[in-house]
Amino acid sequence: MVMSVYLLFFKKGEATDKEADITDNLTYVGLAFMTLGMLMGALWAKEAWGHYWSWDPKETWAAITWLAYLVYVHYRQHRPKDLKPALWTLIVAFCLLQMCWWGINYLPSAQGSSVHTYNMQ
Repeated sequence: MVMSVYLLFFKKGEATDKEADITDNLTYVGLAFMTLGMLMGALWAKEAWGHYWSWDPKETWAAITWLAYLVYVHYRQHRPKDLKPALWTLIVAFCLLQMCWWGINYLPSAQGSSVHTYNMQ
């Protein structure tokens, strides 16, 4: 996301291939860790609650975030020279990630029923 903001708003001129590669590689690493985290979380949930996925608000937003980053990866593979829409996709995906991390606690659908929200009193 930091590279996206830099390339869209602060960089004078077009992004170089090296800058695009750095952005791609950082996204690939992040997506790999997110995929691994979701898979390990599903295995842990199977042990803890007896099912891999329950469509809990946190799980749903994690899936939406994962799909947003996957959209970026596929867009870059099919249109490698069209960088600006891809960079905007990264900014949107990062906003979705923040919703997944922080915003879930404020959703009415997650209050009381979600195992992923924590009462911070």
